[in-house]
Formats: sequence, structure tokens, C-alpha cells
Amino acid sequence: MFEAAEVGHRIDRETFEAALPALRVSLLEAQWAVHSKKAFPVIVVIAGVDGAGKGETVNALNEWMDPRHIRTVAFDTPTEEEAQRPRMWRYWQALPARGQIGLLFGSWYTDPIVDRVYRRSGKAALALAVERINRFERMLADDGALILKFWFHLSKDAQRARLEAIDRDPRHTWRVTRADWKQFEHYDRYYAVSEQVLRETSTGYAPWQVVEGADERYRHLTVGTLLHDALRKHLGATRRRRPPAATSTAPLVAPLDAVTVLGRLDLTRALGERKYERELARWQNELARLSQGKGFGKRATVVAFEGMDAAGKGGAIRRLTGALDARQYRVVPIGAPNEEERAYPYLWRFWRHLPRRGRMTIYDRSWYGRVLVERIEGLCSEADWMRAYGEINEFEEELVDGGGLICKFWLQISPEEQLRRFEEREQTGFKHHKITAEDWRNRTRWPLYQQAAADMIERTSTRLAPWTLVEAEDKHWARIKVLKTLVERLREAL
Repeated sequence: MFEAAEVGHRIDRETFEAALPALRVSLLEAQWAVHSKKAFPVIVVIAGVDGAGKGETVNALNEWMDPRHIRTVAFDTPTEEEAQRPRMWRYWQALPARGQIGLLFGSWYTDPIVDRVYRRSGKAALALAVERINRFERMLADDGALILKFWFHLSKDAQRARLEAIDRDPRHTWRVTRADWKQFEHYDRYYAVSEQVLRETSTGYAPWQVVEGADERYRHLTVGTLLHDALRKHLGATRRRRPPAATSTAPLVAPLDAVTVLGRLDLTRALGERKYERELARWQNELARLSQGKGFGKRATVVAFEGMDAAGKGGAIRRLTGALDARQYRVVPIGAPNEEERAYPYLWRFWRHLPRRGRMTIYDRSWYGRVLVERIEGLCSEADWMRAYGEINEFEEELVDGGGLICKFWLQISPEEQLRRFEEREQTGFKHHKITAEDWRNRTRWPLYQQAAADMIERTSTRLAPWTLVEAEDKHWARIKVLKTLVERLREAL
């Protein structure tokens, strides 16, 4: 891929100055069209060899367009805060909102390439990293993002000359460090590994553009023109896009005997009051002990609760948090996304609340809303919720690989027990706020929610992040099962 960027492209000053005014006007108009419609985010990945003019080109783009709607982020060595979270966390945080342009220096490509160049990882690790990058970018593209990836290239001789020229200039000598020269010593290996990664990650939805970096004017005009053309093309495609197709609520695989994982649960399981009090004290004490141990500080714990309305999620969460130091956990209740959250990829509002190591985040409802309520209520297309299974599994795998532990609970009750609890809430003053007209409406769709939940459990209960199905007809039984399961998962992980 790199030979075409070593032919010595040059643009003279007169040609550059003649072309630039029209390009700047067109580029600014395209940016404002993107910003006003807020239909999609623009993600521009800036990568390439040292000394190839990446920084100068980004500065030019900020000068040519309105910088108020450009988010420029440079990634260096991870901060302590970033190092305490999954590898992708800092990139998730940097994604632009719809209507914005994000210029990302470095990005998710840097570590896989550098680790392979310096032999800190093998071929298999690089192949896995490439596969994950492609799936991540596919998710962003499916969500509507425009992804542009620019690799600024220099031949070996051109890079040496460029570094020497910068080093000789008193105004810019600080830009060339010992690390830059050390990397230059590995030029040939960088060339081979980078070319392989670019070849395997240049896709129809996120293609690479290799730009020769030796001539500043050629570099600036090339990147500006490619960005402008891509913005206009994506704006046109967005206008032509059809409304979401009608949502299907049919099961993905209909069991011939009509029995699902939820239908096999024994909802008669129960605990008497005295045994419940003993078990509650036992498992809360054990959870408290584990949370104070050294091993807990090496893990980020994520607990997700799902279940039918009135299944007892809140009560189970309160018994869990009752065993923890308030500084160790955060409970995040999930409802309909707000305006800010709708401007980002679906998983963004969950990414932002992920805990650091030594902390726990408890989600009262979670990212599974896409394959439950959004599926049932037609709030997204069938294609959206169908692809969400794979995106969720990838997200959870990333959390575990980053040192996290995930516990997922589905609390199951019968429709008769739900009716009894609804009526009790209506008749009890301090529980009035827990019952709404929407709860009664959702009850009429019980079979559809059960169907969607069974599909969800079957497709997202993995070895790394298995579902725990909780018989919640008896609240005592449910609370103890949740506590006991969390303790056992922590013991195993720590």
C-alpha cells in the first residue's frame, strides 16, 4: 500500500494558493451542513510515521474549518485513570457526537502496531487486535458514523531527512526526541507491520487513505479534498436513507416444544424468614470481606440487573450495596436516553459509567434495553437490535480482557405475581411512585418480553459473561441467590 505514496508528489505554491480558497469555502460549508443536520459523527483517524506532517495537517484543518465543532484528541501514554479501565475506554470517551468532527491522533491502532514491532506480542495477538478493530469500526459505521483514516507516509530516506531538518531548526528541535530516533531504527519493521494492519483494516465502511507526507502543500490539499468529498457523499447517503424497517418480535429460533430457559425455572423456590436473615448476614459479611481484600483492587466489577417490571431488582440491589463501603460502588439507573446520549453510539452511555479497578458499578437495567424494550416497542430497526447481540458480546469481552468482572442477573416472576405486586404498589402510599401507566401497558406485552428475554439470554450468555437466572417469585430467595452468586464469582476471579 505504501509504494504509491513514495513517488515524490509535489504541488507548487501558485497551484496551492489558487486552489485553497475554494477548498476552504467548500469544506466549511460541508462542515456546517453536518453540524446543522446532526445526522452523524465524523471520525478522522490520524496516523503514520514520525515527521510526516500529521500535526501540521491537523492544525490546517482546524484553521480551515470552525474549530468549535471539531474535537481534536491526541493519545499518549495512558494516564493512571485510563490505565485502570479497559484498553478501549479512553477511545470510547473521545468519540465525537453527531454533528461534530473528531480528529484523533494515534487511536486504537497505535498499541497493536507498536507491540508487534517491538515483539511484545505475537502474530496471534495482532490478528485478534485487527479483528476487534474491524468489529469496533463496523459498529460505529452501522450507527451512522463517517470514518476516515489517514496514514501519513514517508520513505525511509525521506523520514531521515525530515527528522534531521526538524532537529536542525532551533524553533522545532524539541519536536524530535530520542524516542523518535529509536523508532526510526525500526523503520523496516514498522513498515511491514503497519502495511499488514492497514491492508487488513481498510474496509468499505472505514477505508485507509495513504498520503505522502514529504510536501506540505500536497499533503494539506489532499487531506482537505478527501475530507470534503467524504462529507458531501455521506450527507447525500444520509438523505437517501430509508426509515427503519418494521420491527419483528418473533423469536430468533423458535423452540419446537415452546419451552425456553425462562420457562424451565422453578418459581416455587422460597426461603423462610429466619433462614433468610441468617443467609443474608452470611453472604453480606462475605461480600464485605472480599470487597476489603487486596484482590478486589485489581478488578473492576460490573453488575447488571434485568427482569420483568416489579421483579425485585431494587430490593436485590439494596441488599448488595448494604454490604459495601459507599465509596466503592455506584448505582446507575437506566431509563430512556436523553438528548446528549442519543448523539453518541448506543453503548456510549454505558461506557461512560464503567468503574475503575477496585470499584463496582451496578446497572439497574442496562445495555440489554436494545434487545428488550427497544426491540418490542419498535424504537430501533430489526437490523439494529439483531446486530446488537454481537456488539454487546464484544463490549463485554473487552471489559473482561481489561481486568473486569461482569455479573448479569435476570430476575423472573410469574404474570400472576407481577399483578399482585402492581396492585400492592397502588395500595401502598410509599410505593405509589413505583407504578406507572407504562408498567400496566408493558404488562399486556408479557409474552413478547419473555420471548425477547429468552433470545437475549441464549445469544449473550457467554463463558466470560454468563447470565444468572434468578427465581424471584419469593424475594428472600432472589436476594440470597444474587448475593451468593456475586460472592462466588468474586472468589473465582480474585
